[in-house]
Amino acid sequence: MNFIEKLTAASRRNRSLLCVGLDPRPELLPARYRAAADPLLAWNLDIIAQTAEFAAAYKPNIAFYETLGRRGYDLLEATLRAIPPATPVIMDAKRGDIGSTAAAYATAIFDHWGADAVTLSPYLGPDSIEPFAAYADRYLFLLAHTSNPGAAALQELPSPARPLYLRLAASFTDWSAHNNIGLVVGATFPQAIAQVRAAAPDAWFLIPGVGAQGGDLEAAVRAGLRTDRSGVLINVSRGISLAAEMAEIANTLCRRINASVAAGPLALPDPARMLVETLIKLDAIRFGDFLLASGQRSPIYIDLRRVIGSPAAMRDLAAIYAGLLAPLTSDRIAAVPYGALPIAAVVSQATGLPLIYPRKQAKEHGLRRPVEGIYNEGENIVLVEDLVTSGGSVLDAAKTLRSAGLIVTDAVVFLDRLSGAGEKLANEGIRLHAAVDMNGLQETLLALGKISAAQRDALQRGRR
Repeated sequence: MNFIEKLTAASRRNRSLLCVGLDPRPELLPARYRAAADPLLAWNLDIIAQTAEFAAAYKPNIAFYETLGRRGYDLLEATLRAIPPATPVIMDAKRGDIGSTAAAYATAIFDHWGADAVTLSPYLGPDSIEPFAAYADRYLFLLAHTSNPGAAALQELPSPARPLYLRLAASFTDWSAHNNIGLVVGATFPQAIAQVRAAAPDAWFLIPGVGAQGGDLEAAVRAGLRTDRSGVLINVSRGISLAAEMAEIANTLCRRINASVAAGPLALPDPARMLVETLIKLDAIRFGDFLLASGQRSPIYIDLRRVIGSPAAMRDLAAIYAGLLAPLTSDRIAAVPYGALPIAAVVSQATGLPLIYPRKQAKEHGLRRPVEGIYNEGENIVLVEDLVTSGGSVLDAAKTLRSAGLIVTDAVVFLDRLSGAGEKLANEGIRLHAAVDMNGLQETLLALGKISAAQRDALQRGRR
């Protein structure tokens, strides 16, 4: 069996998504093992014996064996022999190198030690992963967003449209032809786990940080669950190995994990819903009879221009647009003139994507440029608009940009009124990506108690 098959079988057999760490640290050795001929081995063997019926996988951290020298290698070999053959082993090595060195590490981990999976640092790039990925039956857990306090210093560095760790999560599947790469995401950052899951919907996650590091087990499980309610391995090391009754602790952890699985994916705060609440406070959502720029009439009016009066709301809005932009290919963003310019400016700052904008009419003086800003012909541009009804403004902007030699295939908006813009844009080769549509907005207003069911129905009739 390959790693996934072996892991799936072990998980079903033990009804478990628990990964048990095997980290023999002499300074933490419980007193009850000190009289044994090999105290550290006795400790490891007892951990395995007490947790074998609860573990979906075991994870030895190779550093704690290497620090013991030759004795440590003997200890690791004896420990690996004691693990039930049907339970997969993840070697926590965090290797990261290139060329022949990476190949040597892969040979050691997979051929010499016989591990089923390994943790790796991916920040040297895909070629540092290739020697490991070539083992089609093994699995690689790449460090994405780790549980240590300093993780954000590198992993959250901004890159176009998203932090570095999310860019990795969205691209790592291209690093192997064998679909054998997953990610390490720390339990101390549930929001990051949810974001990585959105970027990597099918991967297995190894989640450390529960217990001694203070991670929230339930939040971590529910944030990381796939749609099949699997795909997460919760690693616990000291929380089990230092317990007097290790079997009891492992059993309790399994029950908590399974209860979290049964509860389903974590309903983390919805940024779009929160922004709708802010819009209500800013009096940016109004009811009545309004004539829209498209010529259509509407019983509801959304005035996102009021958001510019609230720096906090602008930051929230920029974050929503950044999420829409994350999976798209873009060299620059372009604001649809002129209402979307303030929004696009903060989105540019949040994502690092340069901003341009087409004029509605070229100036009759100065340089008479139809498109303002710095750009090069052939670049991919994503249009930024506040909301769409018929999509006419977006199409006008796209026409100007295309006339300047730019490629426009996507537009991002906060609200789609569901009045035909999506279909109209698609006919012109532009995909529409909206954070909220009118149906969702009405349901949110209903859930917030701002409208009644009868008012919602009236709004829907008025829109038709």
